Amino acid sequence: MDLFTRKSRFYLLAFLRHDLKASVTVFFVALPLCLGISLASGAPVYSGLVAGILGGLLVSLLSGSQLSVAGPAAGLTAICATAITELGGPEVFFLSVLIAGMLQFLLGVFKLGGFTHFIPSAVIKGMLAAIGVILMSKQVPLLIGYGKPDFWRNELFNIITFNHAFSHIKDLVKSITPGVILISVLSFAVLQIWENLVPKKWHVVPTSFLIVLLGALLAWFWKLFLPSLALSDEQYVNMPRNLFSQVRFPDFSQLFHHADIWKYSVVIAVVASLETLLSIEAIDKLDPYNRITPQNRELMAHGVANAASGLLGGLPITAVIVRSSANAEAGARTKLSAFAHGAWLLLLSLLAVSLLNKIPYCVLAVILIRTGYQLARPSRIKAIWRQGREQFLPFMVTVIAILFTDLLIGVGIGVGYAIWYLIKHTYRAGLTVKERQEGHIRRYDIQLAMNVSFLNKKKLLIFLDTLPKYAHVCVDGSDSVYIDHDILEILHDFRAKAHHRHIQVDYTGIPDVESIELH
Repeated sequence: MDLFTRKSRFYLLAFLRHDLKASVTVFFVALPLCLGISLASGAPVYSGLVAGILGGLLVSLLSGSQLSVAGPAAGLTAICATAITELGGPEVFFLSVLIAGMLQFLLGVFKLGGFTHFIPSAVIKGMLAAIGVILMSKQVPLLIGYGKPDFWRNELFNIITFNHAFSHIKDLVKSITPGVILISVLSFAVLQIWENLVPKKWHVVPTSFLIVLLGALLAWFWKLFLPSLALSDEQYVNMPRNLFSQVRFPDFSQLFHHADIWKYSVVIAVVASLETLLSIEAIDKLDPYNRITPQNRELMAHGVANAASGLLGGLPITAVIVRSSANAEAGARTKLSAFAHGAWLLLLSLLAVSLLNKIPYCVLAVILIRTGYQLARPSRIKAIWRQGREQFLPFMVTVIAILFTDLLIGVGIGVGYAIWYLIKHTYRAGLTVKERQEGHIRRYDIQLAMNVSFLNKKKLLIFLDTLPKYAHVCVDGSDSVYIDHDILEILHDFRAKAHHRHIQVDYTGIPDVESIELH
């Protein structure tokens, strides 16, 4: 009981001194992102808030992480937008989210949380950069006044070819609004000034909240004093007065009638798990107490939350590095900060919907473009370029593959290329040969690498077959940790046949192996 009292006192004092302030900061960061991600995903606006509320209230209770904050993630917008279109509506999509949550929970139960360690970091960085490009491109119509989130669909290829967009071109031209363009330009200008010129110590208000407030005030000013610049109703966020009266539930009747439901369930489960595990790995590095988040417990927590989100008509939930880092930088100490930010979102959704409906879509587009730029900023690409071809080539292959196919296929292509690249270099690096002349004898010193696999068979066989008569061959495997049985067979078979060509063979550190002859 005394231990429980001390623990309760610690959480109470941490909340009052640190977590309360941090929760307000995270709330101001999360609110525009919840609305903007709903917009970018082509889902009802309340879906992002449902995901944000559950990410705050439910994940924080079940998670083992003290600083990470969960909610709808920008990294899943391309998947969600495509899924809603292909599945025929949000109700069927919510069913995919529900199933994805169950799959995610099972990943945690069977302790598969470490699967992200098998995906090369270059592929992961390529995935994030491609998501950033897609996210930015989808916001361009909204910056000039288009009031619907479905102008661009699917991947960049469809943007380049204007696939799905010809039917909207006339609407886009008609929607161009000077007032929206002016708000967008001023928002970008303030964003740049605030982040680059204003000292960090003055950043009491989160940048995203500042931009939302500025955009809403400018739209209000145009409406009252400059009617020629006033925005139309469809250019504002439009949420029902009673947020939860229009919640759409999953359409369970389509469970076994639409095969793509299962495809998108797997895609959402894998990508959401990937983003969550990468985010908690990053945020654990910012924890001043060096606490380590249990990965499998985190998957189970997010699995429960995603199942609940799908059931209530919400978007997929992941741990979000933007909110989590804001939480850590604001001085949070415990998970009470994430829980409280979810409570603030719930209260706002219940009591202040009219304020949300005064936010122009173009302002949310500015915030999402900033988010996309952070994922695909040129400095990050240059840093990967400086790391060498073995990092840059898989990165670029992944980016291009995702932009011209989809996220899952693109990541698969990136992983496949990375494996091929590894095999290619393993083939080259299995052994090194030094050649020199000693009198009339040609000497060849072969140094085996630390690991020599069957992939090096062809190179070794070709080299041994082309040795001249009367050569002297020395093979050194003393530095090798692993030599494949196939390689040992080749070496021992060669020793038996070398005397026919008058070749002298010396082996160092090569274990004996039984050679099986086929007749």
